[in-house]
Amino acid sequence: MRFFQALLDNFPLVCAGVGWFTAQFMKVFTGIFRQKTFNVVELLFGTGGMPSSHTAAVCALTVACGMSCGLDSPVFAAGEQAKVLNRIVRDLFTSSGTEDIDRNLKELIGHPPLQVFVGAVVGAVVPFLMCLIPYYRANLIL
Repeated sequence: MRFFQALLDNFPLVCAGVGWFTAQFMKVFTGIFRQKTFNVVELLFGTGGMPSSHTAAVCALTVACGMSCGLDSPVFAAGEQAKVLNRIVRDLFTSSGTEDIDRNLKELIGHPPLQVFVGAVVGAVVPFLMCLIPYYRANLIL
């Protein structure tokens, strides 16, 4: 029981889950509109589509971390992380040349910008709506 209580108390984790679920749920309706068919399993659990549920989850997590930990917390030291990640990628691909990096990045399958944008908006809005719940509002920095 304590385990589930600890999960529910983790505002950023709950927001990430709600953001992901909200985007996946929205895909049912955008998929019906786009494909003119109704396949709940494919639309709820499939990859791709409008909006990006990955983006929604990440944006919800990021905004929720800012709301619960503060924007000046070590959680937002992303600039340093980016430097380290760029160094790792550069070191991994220096032996094969930069043309391989460009080619590999172009081959990745991703969402069109509009799907990412809508996912980001969904994800950013979720924590603000979640903080309307008194259970979560009490512990936020806002």
